[in-house]
Amino acid sequence: MVWFLVLAAGLWFLGSRLGAPRNARWLMIALLYVLILALLVVTPRGGGFAQAMGGSVGEWLVLGALAVAVWAYSLVLGRLKRRAVAGEAEVAQAAPTGSTFAPGEIDRYARHIILREIGGPGQAALKKASVLVVGAGGLGSPALLYLAAAGVGRIGVIDEDVVEVTNLQRQVIHADGRLGQPKVFSAEAAMKAVNPYVDVRPYNRRLTPEIARELVAEYDIVLDGTDNFDTRYAVNAACVAAGVPLVSGALTQWEGQLSVFHPASGAPCYRCIFPEAPAAGLAPSCAEAGVLGPLPGVVGSMMAVEAIKHITGAGQGLTGSMMIYDALWGETRTIGVKRREGCETCGTV
Repeated sequence: MVWFLVLAAGLWFLGSRLGAPRNARWLMIALLYVLILALLVVTPRGGGFAQAMGGSVGEWLVLGALAVAVWAYSLVLGRLKRRAVAGEAEVAQAAPTGSTFAPGEIDRYARHIILREIGGPGQAALKKASVLVVGAGGLGSPALLYLAAAGVGRIGVIDEDVVEVTNLQRQVIHADGRLGQPKVFSAEAAMKAVNPYVDVRPYNRRLTPEIARELVAEYDIVLDGTDNFDTRYAVNAACVAAGVPLVSGALTQWEGQLSVFHPASGAPCYRCIFPEAPAAGLAPSCAEAGVLGPLPGVVGSMMAVEAIKHITGAGQGLTGSMMIYDALWGETRTIGVKRREGCETCGTV
């Protein structure tokens, strides 16, 4: 095979000197390979030509198969590169005023841009979007990190708690070195470390009904990862009033649930499904009942997925349905949910 490599190198060099295109030079080498293979087939086995070429027909076929595999891989790689370049052009064209991407930011989101369902326009929509996350705990932690990594332009996070050592088993946005620090500032530091291009708005306070409506109205979508019904009802009422979709998640021990509430699109609100808070003891908190560490990561990441789908218009969201995930038995089921006639919160919407 040494002679073949020498001849192939000679053809490549000669073609380069004559100004032949790369494809033409590869074609000449391919024709040389086919000629040698044909001669090996027609000449006697073990003959002088076969010895000079240094290989049997089978070995030459293996060489050809490897060359075809490399060629196919380069073709696929080239196609992906072209799609990425085209995606960059789409982003440049689709990016609205005030949503210009910084140098190097396109590379950061390249895996999004080559997704057909997101592409350049979808990434530009993420850059323009604003998301409010209520709670920087178990559910808020993964949601905030993934929203920041995805390139959501403005992310608000509201929480009044500080980082405690018992949080670190599941609230992955915080760190041991930030114990005692307000959760919203700890979350801000982690999000900025992941993506310095996002605008993070920390609100170190409890979300009360008095401030909920004004705050929610400043955002395009809200994620609720809180663990008490008073706050959930306040968030729900504010979202209904502002016409903003609400991605709501909840956890208990080994099970999590997730839904998108948006009466403006015909779906129920949170209060349609949960009209009253359960009696004391029927819905214990994570501190009382315990919770599997990775479970908030699963459900919180799903919440981020729903937000990204809503912003980019990709796929089908969980509006009008509720997904229930049982980590203990590895089961996921989805049930339909409907608006409740006479709902105290969305009955007039």
